Amino acid sequence: MVTSRHAIRIAAVAPLLSAGLLLALAIHPAAQAPASQTLAVAGRGNSAPWVASHGRFVAVSWVAAVASTADVFLATSDDDGRSFGAPVKVNAVAGEVRANGEIAPRVALHQVAGSDRPGIVVAWNARDQGTEIKLARSRDFGKTFAAPVSLQTKGAVGDRGWHSLAVDAQGVAHVAWLDHRVTVQNRKPTDKPHVHGAGTQDGVAMAQQSQLYYATVGPNGTAEKSITAGVCYCCKTALAATPKGVVAAWRHVYADNMRDMTFAWLSGPTTTAPARVSEDGWSINGCPDDGPALAVGADQRVHAVWPTVIPGDEPVGALFYASLGAGGHRFSARQRISTLGTPKPSHPQVSVDGAGQLFFAWDEVVGGVRTAAWVEATTATDGSLRLSTPSAIASGGPTSYPVMAPLARGVVVAWTSGAPGTSVIAVGTLSGGTAMSK
Repeated sequence: MVTSRHAIRIAAVAPLLSAGLLLALAIHPAAQAPASQTLAVAGRGNSAPWVASHGRFVAVSWVAAVASTADVFLATSDDDGRSFGAPVKVNAVAGEVRANGEIAPRVALHQVAGSDRPGIVVAWNARDQGTEIKLARSRDFGKTFAAPVSLQTKGAVGDRGWHSLAVDAQGVAHVAWLDHRVTVQNRKPTDKPHVHGAGTQDGVAMAQQSQLYYATVGPNGTAEKSITAGVCYCCKTALAATPKGVVAAWRHVYADNMRDMTFAWLSGPTTTAPARVSEDGWSINGCPDDGPALAVGADQRVHAVWPTVIPGDEPVGALFYASLGAGGHRFSARQRISTLGTPKPSHPQVSVDGAGQLFFAWDEVVGGVRTAAWVEATTATDGSLRLSTPSAIASGGPTSYPVMAPLARGVVVAWTSGAPGTSVIAVGTLSGGTAMSK
C-alpha cells in the first residue's frame, strides 16, 4: 500500500560541538523537511530500506517481515520520489530474506541504452540453501525481476552478509560482503562456538577468520574472491562506482583491536591493497554493528562518512567525514559531523546532489527514542565543511536507519518509521539550499 501524510515543522536542535570544531565550521540554519509518504506491505513489519536514483527515477527497496519470514520488496517513482507505484516482490524463494539495518537489501540503477529509464539491480542476504548473497535484475523498470543468482560458490559454508552493491557505467554489478567460511573450515571439534562481539572470543586473531569477499555480475563478470582477512564482522560494507574504478570501504581490525575504516580500489586501471581511511584510535574488543557509507559527486570525488568513538576519560561517539580525489590513494583529514548531541550517533549515510551539496543522515537516541536526523554541508575553498544545524527528519518516533540518494537539487531520503512489527518505510525529499553564512 502507498499512503500519504502531512509534513510537520521540524525544530532545529543545537549540536554538541567542541570549541575547536566551532572554529572550523560555519553554521547556518537548517532547512525544513518536506512532506513524506509511506511504503509498506500490509500486515507486515517494514524496515531496512535502501534507495537509489537516476535522473528523476527513484527506486526504494526494503524488507517486509511477518513472524520469522521476510521478503524484499521494491517500489519505483518517476517524479523524484514524490509518488510511487505498488510494491513488487523481488526474491523468488518466499520468506528467505535475512535483514536488519546493517544488512539492508541494496538497490542500484544504471543507464540502459536507448531508454530514458534505468535498469535495476537488487542484492540481498538470503537463508535458503545455507547463507547466501543473491542478486536479481529488472529489465522492465521494476515491474518484474529475473531469476536470482547466488554470488558465492555453491555449498560455501559459514555465515556471510553485510553486503554492498554498485553498478558501473557498463551495467556490471559489483558486490562486496563479509564472509565467515574460514571459521567453519578451521574449526576443531573442541572449539567453543564463536559469538560475534562476545568479549575475549572476539579480537585481532579471531578477525583473521573474517574476510571481505567481492564478485561482479554482468558482461565479463568475475567469480567471488577474497580481498582481505581481518575485517570487523558485523559492520556494513560500502561500494562506490566511478570512471576510475570501484572503491570499497569497511571496518578493519588492526593491532590492539583498533577498529578503523579501511578502503581499497577493487577494479579499474589500478587495484590497491587495503589502507586506512583514518586512524581514529578506537580500540574495542567487539563489533560495533555500525559501518561506513560512500557517495560520489559529479567531479568523481568519493565522499565517506563513518561512526567511531573519540577515546578519553569520557569516550563519546562521533561521526566523521573525509573525501578522496578521483582515483586517489589517500583520504583527506577527517572532519567531525555535527549531530543532535547525544553520546552515540549511529548508522551514517552521505549523498551529494547534482549541485554539489553534501547531505549527511544518521540516527541517535534522543530522550529515549531513536531519531533519524540530517544535516547539509558545502565545502569551503580550504576543504573545511560548512554545516547546517542538525535536525530531526521527522517528528514522533521511533525513526531509524535513514538512507539517501541524490537528485538534481537535494536528496530523496527513506527511513524506518514506527515500532518493530508495525513499522513502515517513510520517504521524502530534503532540498536544503539555505545560504551558507560567511
